[in-house]
Amino acid sequence: MRLYAPWEKAFKKIATPFEHFIHAQTTTGFVLMSMTLLALIIANSPLYETYLHIIHTKIEFNVGDWKLSHSLHHWINDGLMAIFFFMVGLEIKREVLVGELSNIKAAILPILSAIGGMLLPALIYLSINANTPHANGWGIPMATDIAFAISALVLLGKRVSPALVTFLVALAIVDDLGAVIVIALFYTQEIQMLPLMLAGGTFLVMIALNRFGIQAILPYILFGMLLWFFMLESGVHATIAGVLAAFTIPSKPKIPPVDFSKHTRTLLDEYDHYPVTTDHVMHEKQKAILQNIKDTINSVIPPSLRLENALHLPVGLLIIPIFALANAGIAIDFGSVGDAFGSPVALGIMAGLVLGKMAGITGVGYIAIKMGIAKLPQGASMSQLIGVGALGGIGFTMSIFVADLAFLGDENAIFQAKIGILTASLLSGILGYLWLRFVAKKA
Repeated sequence: MRLYAPWEKAFKKIATPFEHFIHAQTTTGFVLMSMTLLALIIANSPLYETYLHIIHTKIEFNVGDWKLSHSLHHWINDGLMAIFFFMVGLEIKREVLVGELSNIKAAILPILSAIGGMLLPALIYLSINANTPHANGWGIPMATDIAFAISALVLLGKRVSPALVTFLVALAIVDDLGAVIVIALFYTQEIQMLPLMLAGGTFLVMIALNRFGIQAILPYILFGMLLWFFMLESGVHATIAGVLAAFTIPSKPKIPPVDFSKHTRTLLDEYDHYPVTTDHVMHEKQKAILQNIKDTINSVIPPSLRLENALHLPVGLLIIPIFALANAGIAIDFGSVGDAFGSPVALGIMAGLVLGKMAGITGVGYIAIKMGIAKLPQGASMSQLIGVGALGGIGFTMSIFVADLAFLGDENAIFQAKIGILTASLLSGILGYLWLRFVAKKA
């Protein structure tokens, strides 16, 4: 009888892509929390000056007279985060094609709730910051951090139904799509038409690759990098290139699943015809058959799913934590914290995320259910929906990202925004968890 290490048993379990997604987001949430705390500790220690020096270090690429020069902070936010947005695009595409958003009857509740959860926080922020220089920050409280929100929900275990987790995932995906659209339309600086046209042409080439049935990933990566560069030069935020590139990745397998089953059975039968030698050395023909099976498996898994699975670990454990480390380092001057908390920027963000998200998600969801347009997730209650609405107020990653765009060059406003985001995310996480743990009743 073979003995397994504890982690090996976990790998013996057959998990769906959705279960892998939930596990990846949960892991990301815990790593992200640790890295955020580390950033805050560094920023309030003697290491802060070194920290600032590192993230503002210029990194240049030169080819002849051409030069691309940005700070490390800029490369993280515009470069590494483009990979994060690429994965977000893959997740959106999967949800629309085969996930919770593929069935309009099941999708209508998370779609409407997400819209309510985006509009109300923006309106609350604007009502507090109307006619001020910082009114442009209305997009900050619109976003939900999917990793943190799912982590909080998963911690509740069997107290929430699997359908409620699926609802939160679908809601967060729609929320991410909304954030991408807001960034593209409202947080773009001066537009340079030639690079934008070249970006459009590159995007069309990638669509053509898809339509011609090109399944190899390398061409999409190369043209995706070109798309990112043209988007960067155009003035449209470069991370949008990640989402656009994701939409062009083929989602259909090279061979149909039915053909895969038949072909694999034939290969396995052929494999069994060759006896294993006494020293357990595999026959040369068997090695060739196994390689054939491996190629067949790769052919039945769509490139989009292969890429999404491959990116979850590096994005969750490397890119997002690096983003948190570079952006959550807030040097807290306790003498000015009170002023920051009392600023319209921080108040607007905190009210938008803590109150606006919960009221928008729950309120619109309740109206849709009462009107018969939508129905509650299976096994969930209306009081549980309130708890999920509260968890939707965990903005963090996307909110910090939008804050840097909205208040570009205004360090004081960015400081106030980050104070508001961190506080609101913490309050929303605690409120949502406690509500679902002690108050909400199951269906």
